[in-house]
Amino acid sequence: MSYQDYIRYYPNFPKEGITFIDWMSVMAHAEAFALLIDDLAALVAGRGFTKVAAIEARGLMLGIPLSERLHCGFVPLRKAGKLPGTCFGETYDLEYGTAAMEMQHDMVKPTDKVLIVDDLLALGGTLVAANRLVGNVTNQIEDLVFIRLTDLPQQLTEGVPLHCLLEMREKA
Repeated sequence: MSYQDYIRYYPNFPKEGITFIDWMSVMAHAEAFALLIDDLAALVAGRGFTKVAAIEARGLMLGIPLSERLHCGFVPLRKAGKLPGTCFGETYDLEYGTAAMEMQHDMVKPTDKVLIVDDLLALGGTLVAANRLVGNVTNQIEDLVFIRLTDLPQQLTEGVPLHCLLEMREKA
């Protein structure tokens, strides 16, 4: 099985000039999805993480089962206004606009080692914002993505290790 077999491309979505890379069909196949979580966990096994923080929306779909597999606590990084209580927030630019994400203030401690998870690394603005957000509390951070697009100029957070399972081009 190749993950490429499950990936679909949607040109000009959500706007003209953007190619949406859809890996959701992996989740429709129980064996493929279980293998994906196993493969992601194997990339970062033994690194001492205490928390997995995942970026809404598609990163949450990977982060929740991954936190269970790694025996870590789970921290959602959600769109602004979706979490109750006191939250930290970060704004960032997307390929098609701006957005903001938040994390509840008591979810991460300074002693936590946090794995930040997202599904796809395109330009990197979302991942950089997540690193800043979690970095407000701890400097022990690593990043994990399922897919990294190699043909785009990416922002990364200096000093934060990046792990990725699949590298590919944006265009099919």
